[in-house]
Amino acid sequence: MKFIIKPLLLLLFIMLLVACGQTGETTADVETSSAGEDAAVTENGNETEADGGEPMVDPDSVIASMSIHMTNNLLALGIKPAGSAIGGGVGDFLPHVADLLEGSAKLGVVTSPDMEAILALEPDYIFTDAHFGAESLDTLEKIAPVISTDIDEGTWRDHLLETASYVGREQVAEQFIEAYEEKAERVKSFIHDELGEEAKVMAIRVSAKEMRVMSMNRPMGPIMFDDLGLTPIDGLEEMTGDEPFAVISKEVLPDLGADAIFLIVNNDDDAKRSFDELAKNPVWNNLEAVKNNHVYTLDGQTWLDYSALGQDMALDDAEKLFTEQ
Repeated sequence: MKFIIKPLLLLLFIMLLVACGQTGETTADVETSSAGEDAAVTENGNETEADGGEPMVDPDSVIASMSIHMTNNLLALGIKPAGSAIGGGVGDFLPHVADLLEGSAKLGVVTSPDMEAILALEPDYIFTDAHFGAESLDTLEKIAPVISTDIDEGTWRDHLLETASYVGREQVAEQFIEAYEEKAERVKSFIHDELGEEAKVMAIRVSAKEMRVMSMNRPMGPIMFDDLGLTPIDGLEEMTGDEPFAVISKEVLPDLGADAIFLIVNNDDDAKRSFDELAKNPVWNNLEAVKNNHVYTLDGQTWLDYSALGQDMALDDAEKLFTEQ
């Protein structure tokens, strides 16, 4: 039976869970030390391999997903979690997947979970990400067995295949990846037809307070420079290093030598005003990419979503941009 927990009762309940955890209550932990290794889950002291045999998790069980990336990988496998983390910036499910999560419970932001909502859901399993959800992992393990992937280990393909191994949907994952690869080749041909194969490309993101040039790392680098085979501007790797982006000023834009610019403007009024001011500036208007009409405004939600579903939707966005010119 579902129950309502008042704030004080919630606190006492979590404290009880933590205390019980010291006596060996059921927890689950997934080893994800490197991409491609077999993951193991421990439950009541018994180790169960995620690969091979019966799936560890019934896809119809009550799943709480405390990672947006994990949620969207589950959706790519045809599994709608009973509850999911929400986007901190929008305070809701992200717009590009909101319709797919209709009826799912909102469980707070990954870095600040709504424990009351999670407890009320009574999940059979909690899925999360070791990178973004590390601070709440111990508490979540006291509620239900936790299955975790690590966005820092491997690619979104690895994460999708790993998640599929837990729910017995490896074939679905393989078919998804195969269809993605075919789509990427098709979209690549459209882009190269318009820009040429040697065009140097960069992606920039404009917020209210700053402009960022996106790196060759996730979330945007892999799809742009690996899957779509685009050529980065000179010095991009040195400029951004291991970070996802580097903050730049408009004055350096001409020095970057981009033949084409992929543009994301944050979806808030201040960011839009910031870009409107940039668009009136001679520095922007004298860029070769701008003069040649090679600036492509992207759906930021999909391109910044480093999950199977997000990357696939980003390809759809690119195909639309380069076939409806």
